[in-house]
Amino acid sequence: MIEELIVSGRMNPEIDPHLHAWPWYVPTDLFLAALVAGILIFSAFLTLHGKENEFPAAVKRAPLFAPFLLGIALLLLFLDLSHKLYFWQLYTNIRWESPMSWGSWTYLFITPLSVLWAAIHIQDVFPNLDLKFSWLKESIEWLKTYKKVLAGIIILLAITLGMYTGILLSAFNARPLWNSAILGPLFLTSGLTTATAVVLLLKPNEKEERRFIVLMLIFAGIQIFLLIHMIMGYLAGTQVHIEAARLLLGGEYTTSFWVFAFGFGLVLPVVLQLLKLNGSKIPVTVPAVLIIVGGLLLRLIIVEAGQASRWLY
Repeated sequence: MIEELIVSGRMNPEIDPHLHAWPWYVPTDLFLAALVAGILIFSAFLTLHGKENEFPAAVKRAPLFAPFLLGIALLLLFLDLSHKLYFWQLYTNIRWESPMSWGSWTYLFITPLSVLWAAIHIQDVFPNLDLKFSWLKESIEWLKTYKKVLAGIIILLAITLGMYTGILLSAFNARPLWNSAILGPLFLTSGLTTATAVVLLLKPNEKEERRFIVLMLIFAGIQIFLLIHMIMGYLAGTQVHIEAARLLLGGEYTTSFWVFAFGFGLVLPVVLQLLKLNGSKIPVTVPAVLIIVGGLLLRLIIVEAGQASRWLY
């Protein structure tokens, strides 16, 4: 009698049923990148329409955080690299079919531009700031003459960055929960929603606060629509997509997704902002913080649940 020994790695908890390739700092990177994209889109768009003085929190204050948030996002992305000393190889070629290549080049261009954009507005936010070097003052003044050109470039790059955070996941066909064309628009919309929350936390004037509450409601509504449409798309798809959807519909991620990310992080802030618009004395910070936390939870859950979804059942 001949005995055969079959060696399989399928029972390895890191492979099947869960592929824990991406820890917490990857969805956090995706969250920060989309948030910065939203901040820069609002600031640049309002600049192009000559609204800098009407919306100072969005145009001048919020962009000051963009370089720091992008720096944290890049650090988290660097931590995920297996061969950290070879990160430069991402820039030795451009692969048009690779979302990672698009994201790397977008980061490369938008990071220094976010620094320049913040420099343009720093003296408006801190009028007593003394720039000791004359060449620095002259450089900032020169940048201001090309402010609208810079704004147009930033909008294009910021939209690309915000979409990339979702497209990166949707390109992984082996993970059914990520395999949706809606993830790109969803993560961009989520970034715009969280960006409105950041503006509301930066002490906007009365007009600006009301406008950004309305914007928050609009983008949160679009986000709710996209989330529901994404789930419906899974349920109308193949069996593996239906099984992936069940992770959020009765599975282990149901409570965290629907109660915390969707309920407390999206629906509750919308209700609170509607009440505030109708005259209720609700601090604007409460729904704003809930929106930001909800945006982070959305990515944490989508990334974790996506790694739990698979084609073999």
